[in-house]
Amino acid sequence: MSCPECFNGHIHQGTPRGEVTTLHGLKAYTTKPSDDAAHRGIIVIVPDAFGWEFVNNRILADNYADKGKYLVYLPDFMNGHAAPVSMLYNTRELLRTDGLATWLMKPYYVASVMTQIIPFKYHNSFETAWPIVRDFFKSVRENEGSELPIYAAGFCWGGKHTVNLGFGDDTASNGKPLLNAGFTGHPSNLEIPSDIEKIVIPISFALGDKDMVMKPPQIKQIQQVFEKEAKSTKGEVKVYEGAGHGFCVRASVTIGGASNQADEAEDQALAWFERH
Repeated sequence: MSCPECFNGHIHQGTPRGEVTTLHGLKAYTTKPSDDAAHRGIIVIVPDAFGWEFVNNRILADNYADKGKYLVYLPDFMNGHAAPVSMLYNTRELLRTDGLATWLMKPYYVASVMTQIIPFKYHNSFETAWPIVRDFFKSVRENEGSELPIYAAGFCWGGKHTVNLGFGDDTASNGKPLLNAGFTGHPSNLEIPSDIEKIVIPISFALGDKDMVMKPPQIKQIQQVFEKEAKSTKGEVKVYEGAGHGFCVRASVTIGGASNQADEAEDQALAWFERH
């Protein structure tokens, strides 16, 4: 995950209402329905590069809890090495093409972005993070989630982990799968179509047709794999017209269409979890 779009987007306004705690050995943001309704399952968010402290991700967790009546966990799967939020500004400036001053500043923003991307990639490779993600889901399934449905919602960096959980290769000590279903928005680092062909636990994909990471030919390959299944047991794909990478969590709330698509993706995830 090294494309600029993985680190581009907008910061949302709002005050997360959940709690910060330590959960199964990891720092985590946890939230539940604001009306104190009983939760009917657990959603674990595997976030984008900006991690568990990013306000957008915490607001999303609150939305899942309220809309779907779930207990929601947003753990620090990156052990304190999430991309800094300042990368959003640096990347946005790097991608600008208007005016002479913009071009004169390119070397500065290239250097700024690289000094932030390199540590992120060093600390958060899939090989490093996957055991942390997997073991957290195992602990949840073996404890508070032993009799509840467990769902994963993964974005960008977290999409690869969510799809990997969908392989069903790992089970908890009680013999149960680590999750009931998954949802991923604009995932990165997937091997298409081989990763999709390995899915046995249903995964729902929210993809933008302007995504520079997951391009239309790859989207078509995912759809073709799912279409081979008589009952679409592997998953589903919803394509959002005009949406780019990051639209589920980093869309501009001042652009009506982009904000609406982010809301639709929230509803897509919750509808999928409801079915499974």
